[in-house]
Amino acid sequence: MRLVADPDTVHVGLIGAGIGPSLSPALHEREAGALGLAYRYTLVDLDVRGLGPADVGDLLAEARDAGLRGVNVTHPVKQRILPHLDALSPDAAAIGAVNTVVFDGDRALGHNTDWSGFAAALRTGLPGAALGRVAVLGAGGAGAAAAHALLTAGAGTVDVLDVDAAQARELVARLDATFGRGRAHAAAADTIGDVLTSADGLVHATPTGMADHPGLPVPAPVLHPRLWVAEIVYRPLRTALLDAAAGIGCPTLDGGLMAVHQAADALHLFTGLRPDTARMRRHLHELVGEPAETDPREDHRAG
Repeated sequence: MRLVADPDTVHVGLIGAGIGPSLSPALHEREAGALGLAYRYTLVDLDVRGLGPADVGDLLAEARDAGLRGVNVTHPVKQRILPHLDALSPDAAAIGAVNTVVFDGDRALGHNTDWSGFAAALRTGLPGAALGRVAVLGAGGAGAAAAHALLTAGAGTVDVLDVDAAQARELVARLDATFGRGRAHAAAADTIGDVLTSADGLVHATPTGMADHPGLPVPAPVLHPRLWVAEIVYRPLRTALLDAAAGIGCPTLDGGLMAVHQAADALHLFTGLRPDTARMRRHLHELVGEPAETDPREDHRAG
């Protein structure tokens, strides 16, 4: 079924594969409703359409021609969509991935709110976290956004680890081009124990720990109490990694704050309005069925 936009509604969408369980529609629509806005968020699932990543350009054109205000994009098209865009924000260009596209007339403008979402989550969820040396496990889109956010926030060194060594090296090359050589280093995933010995923090950016990928992404013994640990995974909010880290006294950050802030930043790009991120976090906790904790550090506005 092709997209058809309601002219009296801000209509946006999400393009990706296997996105049926996504919480983005509810998260966006609840906050837009609280802001007094008629808003519709539609899933455009490659799997449901019987399409592949190479079809993303056609889906983007369909969304624009239907009158949508813009689209979010997720796996596996955050990179594949780049040739189909008319312009990129500086951060999206530096990261090499887009998760938000805004239509401006016939032009499609690409943004990345994953990095700003993680930056805001780190700032509000782990204020004052040491950033001398941080390990990022996973060099995909989420890991790239987190590494970009960390270096933007002043991290001294970011070690990028991935089972795909070439992908880790490619990410480090992009980080070098943006931040200068020497602040990012690529390492094999199986060296995580050695890297964490002298690290201040660990950002986990792989699917391990999700409901359908249970388990620990690193051996529990490599964690130590001097380490803070941040998750990108937000379903569940408390992963095995966070439980293991908290059990030995590590400060932890669940993936919910990043999910909220990236969604809030995207909603702002689509509408020009400033979402209430504390309210959105409560909505997220309701959606995942876990009680929200009141956090006085939470910034109540988007990014």
